[in-house]
Amino acid sequence: CRSGSAADSQVVSDYVRYFLHQHTIQLGQPATVKVAANLVRLLAYNNKNMLQTGLIVGGWDKYDGGKIYGIPLGGTLIEQPFAIGGSGSTYLYGFFDQAWKEGMTKDEAEQLVVKAVSLAIARDGASGGVVRTVIINSEGVTRNFY
Repeated sequence: CRSGSAADSQVVSDYVRYFLHQHTIQLGQPATVKVAANLVRLLAYNNKNMLQTGLIVGGWDKYDGGKIYGIPLGGTLIEQPFAIGGSGSTYLYGFFDQAWKEGMTKDEAEQLVVKAVSLAIARDGASGGVVRTVIINSEGVTRNFY
């Protein structure tokens, strides 16, 4: 997930994808989610005067399971139980403080995200008009469109 300049977030994503591919080739195994998040952090921090983007890095690996990290402007790395970003996120912090519960099922979490993004779309003209979810777990990646 990204916020800020689309061009900046895309170039960071492209660099990270390239470096993670090189990591996999050199070490013979995929990088952990934490390695990916730290790579984003380094790129954001080392270019903090030129980049206008915040990113969310989430995934699942065999060492740490599911993880999610927020990397706001400036390159700080924050591990969180959930992360929200983008122009519509300002409307959602109170909602998530009330609605987020540790140990939610996959379906409960997905419905929470659908409701949250729908609320952001209703309040923020820059949030788009559709909801896309991605579920990442030990079984793989599932993409849904609402």
